[in-house]
Amino acid sequence: MNPSYPILQIAIKTPLRRSFDYLALSEINHYQIGQRVEIPFGRRSVIGVIVGLAEKSTFPVNKLKSVAALIDEAPLLDEKLLSLYRWASDYYQHPLGDVILGTLPKKIRDGHWIAMDDVSLELPVEKSLPDFELTQEQKHAIHQIAQTPHFQPFLLAGVTGSGKTEVYLRVIAAVLKKNKQALVLVPEISLTPQTVARFEARFSVPVLLMHSGLTDTKRYKAWLQSEKNAPCIVIGTRSAVFAPLKNCGVIIVDEEHDVSFKQHSGFRYSARDVAVMRAKLSDIPIVLGSATPALESIHNINLKKYELLTLSERAGNASLPTITVHNVCGEKLQQGLSPELIQVMRTHLNQGNQILLFLNRRGYAPVLMCHQCGWSASCPHCDARVTVHENPKRLLCHHCSHQSHFVRVCPSCKQSELMVLGLGTEQLEETVCALFPGKKICRVDRDNIKNFSDLEATLKKVHDKTVDILIGTQMLVKGHHFENVTLVVALDVDNALFSGDFRAIERLGQSLIQVAGRAGRASIVGEVFVQTHHPDHPLMQILFQSGYFAFANALLGERSQAQLPPFASMVLLRAEAKDKNRVLQFLMKAKNQMISVSGHVAVMGPFPSALEKKAGVYRMQLLMQSIHRGELKKVLFVFLNAIEAEKKTAGLKWILDVDPMEVV
Repeated sequence: MNPSYPILQIAIKTPLRRSFDYLALSEINHYQIGQRVEIPFGRRSVIGVIVGLAEKSTFPVNKLKSVAALIDEAPLLDEKLLSLYRWASDYYQHPLGDVILGTLPKKIRDGHWIAMDDVSLELPVEKSLPDFELTQEQKHAIHQIAQTPHFQPFLLAGVTGSGKTEVYLRVIAAVLKKNKQALVLVPEISLTPQTVARFEARFSVPVLLMHSGLTDTKRYKAWLQSEKNAPCIVIGTRSAVFAPLKNCGVIIVDEEHDVSFKQHSGFRYSARDVAVMRAKLSDIPIVLGSATPALESIHNINLKKYELLTLSERAGNASLPTITVHNVCGEKLQQGLSPELIQVMRTHLNQGNQILLFLNRRGYAPVLMCHQCGWSASCPHCDARVTVHENPKRLLCHHCSHQSHFVRVCPSCKQSELMVLGLGTEQLEETVCALFPGKKICRVDRDNIKNFSDLEATLKKVHDKTVDILIGTQMLVKGHHFENVTLVVALDVDNALFSGDFRAIERLGQSLIQVAGRAGRASIVGEVFVQTHHPDHPLMQILFQSGYFAFANALLGERSQAQLPPFASMVLLRAEAKDKNRVLQFLMKAKNQMISVSGHVAVMGPFPSALEKKAGVYRMQLLMQSIHRGELKKVLFVFLNAIEAEKKTAGLKWILDVDPMEVV
């Protein structure tokens, strides 16, 4: 290194929002930003990353420690990736060291040595090209993306089954032929195996899988291979957005609307938004694909920041399903199923087709209540009712996982007239089995599907037509292709229409369109049957009569009037402790600090979280909102500086959630 820069600024995995100054070893003269080092930190030795070189330190030189060892011969992280880390740390108000080290594979965090060598391959080619004809819309989309040599976000809005994946494949082929790399993000781990299989069948370059479900060794090997300056395709979930690709030519975010792209613990980033910034820093195009784009993305289309590419028709012989919105008011339902629906199901089954029933509530029933006195079974550790589960018979809290035996006598009035209220997937399965004896029924939810192999085995049964009726939660909505499903049913969808979360209706619309997309994906025309008590709800009518974009723009109109995202920036400060008063005092002090800094930021609260008490801990929050993101950032800066200057309060935890996806 240059002797005039003897101070190394090191980022380590710590909650402190700063780097740490260390002295360089005089016998080493090639320190560079992006290298890993081993340093003494307190009484232990830790691994850090050099994020800066300086002539002087704000601390006395005689009080600085020297690094213990230099691990890498060359920078492990290049300047583009470090710039992305710095931006993410600043935007999400999270310590830089935790952002960097927290997204690296464990073996790399632990200091394993890495041999840096570039691999030179012949220009990659596709193994084979499909023999079907592309639609004009597909051809236009591929041309627009592949011919763009600079940063440009494209929103690829294609109805389900319209061939978005084929667009991705053709664009990636063009990128690989330029000896570049591609990054593909998917929202769920369950989607990665089928995506990887399709890409491996198409391309001769390495297809690297990155997600949290891999073993440490597999994540380490995939990271190392993606770090080489050679053509490859990285496919992964959230954390793959930080894959160390040195020559990335395109980024693709599939199902870009999906809430799974937002991390809900620790470093709370949106992988979609980080991907857009990565594309900007790398000056490359990015493709955001969805049949139901997020309102933020549609807002960016309206502002001319993104370019819209539309796929309005299904590929091949498939056609869009017909949609029936059925009013169940006053009808005698059979465990949630109307007589008309039962008849429609019978018709599809008699034709030898498959049915998908969508109910986004697992368990047998959400409430166990006493008919005599109104008592209901609640969790002793949370402000929540427990859910009745049938196999095995028990009461289970879906928030803290507390289990207890099923109650047959009311503990309040000692009567035995207990009844279950509401409908869960277990009860739905029981009802359908009784209605259609002899039909093979399969349930897909978190109680029934424990791992990848369970899901893959179940999906194989569906594809092999050994399943007649598929019952499932949100797990079934995301990207799965069911060729023989001709009827999709959405049950109990009304709750979202009256939720306290302003995003609930947006998610309902997305779920309904996504689940509808599972119907009729082959040559047979599909049917979607939606049961509701509110068929005349204006947003529901717009969704089904005018389409998703009209629905989204109507919601944007409401958001604009209310000054809600994306027309304003929002941050949540959440705090929790076993002592409710400590949480309240902490948040009130924070609120007073923030109000004193800026008059352009609305600070609301403190108010309880939707589930105030969870696992014995009280949870409350402050909501900060402003149309001026800079003012919001200024308020957070003052708060963070003040909190770090104080002694840590034992037993109280707090987090900042920038651009929260859940505010109740």
